[in-house]
Amino acid sequence: MTLPAGWTARRPTLDDVPAILKVVHAADTFAIGYPDFSAEDVAECLTAPYVDPAADSWLGLDPAGEVVAWAIVDNPTGVGREFVEVYVDPDRGRPLRAPLLARQLIRVAERAAARDLPALTVRCAVYEPEKEWEQTLLDAGFILAKRYVRMSRPLAGLPTAPPAPPHGVTVRPVRPDDDAELRTFHRIYDAAFRDTLDYEPQDYDRWRARIGAGTAWDEWFVAEVDGEPAGVLQSSDQGLDQNEGFVKNLAVLPGQRRRGVGAALLQHAFARYAAKGRASAGLGVDLSNPTAPVSLYRSVGLRDTRIVDMYQLTVPATA
Repeated sequence: MTLPAGWTARRPTLDDVPAILKVVHAADTFAIGYPDFSAEDVAECLTAPYVDPAADSWLGLDPAGEVVAWAIVDNPTGVGREFVEVYVDPDRGRPLRAPLLARQLIRVAERAAARDLPALTVRCAVYEPEKEWEQTLLDAGFILAKRYVRMSRPLAGLPTAPPAPPHGVTVRPVRPDDDAELRTFHRIYDAAFRDTLDYEPQDYDRWRARIGAGTAWDEWFVAEVDGEPAGVLQSSDQGLDQNEGFVKNLAVLPGQRRRGVGAALLQHAFARYAAKGRASAGLGVDLSNPTAPVSLYRSVGLRDTRIVDMYQLTVPATA
């Protein structure tokens, strides 16, 4: 790794979480207007199942020895594509952005070889203000792969009881202690997303293992049509810092779409978030999704709040 004169890099440890968080908060505030990471999030990144901080992550230090950049390779599932994040303090860490990206691409090549793959696809996210980061990716050979839109709606004044669903449709919270129920939830999720371009299937055991112990199960819902499971909604806590309820996944079986199932699931989730005092509800949508859900989301009051572009590069494995 070639760094500017006087700048250094080293591997992180959990003792570095506060310093890393300071960098991430500065980067997030520049990119989206507010901090969107917690100390727990940083620790989870460094202890994730498919991350080795001694090989997959770097800290960048300025000439005074202060941490001003953090880079990490991540793969939440251990299969398919890799993700690279390079966070820099927008005022002090910019000279480290390109060198850290270059080093992480070398690491992706090593990870491809370790998995006996000829190459791996790596992706990096770019928010609208991050023009310099976008140019860094373009200079490294990345191309635009897809665009996501973050959508949100206020919950002030929303009744805590959802409207009645269409005839024949019922919505209820998932039963988390029922293994058969969770297997059905996973089956519907898997079937609904298989027609999307980038979906990477996970078997039930791997999917179940990724669900944390502190999951708010009362924010997960199952929809039935004439008594048969037809759709599911999974929430996450990623919006809690902004007092926002967040829909992580909404899935409706192909044969049950355009019957009001998706809208009914969203309305139940919004009502639950409102009952908990959340200020807003949000989700992200992949604009390449062939089911074109944007019109559904707008019909339940969601509006675009920001755009994120995903850039992509294929990295050959290390010989």
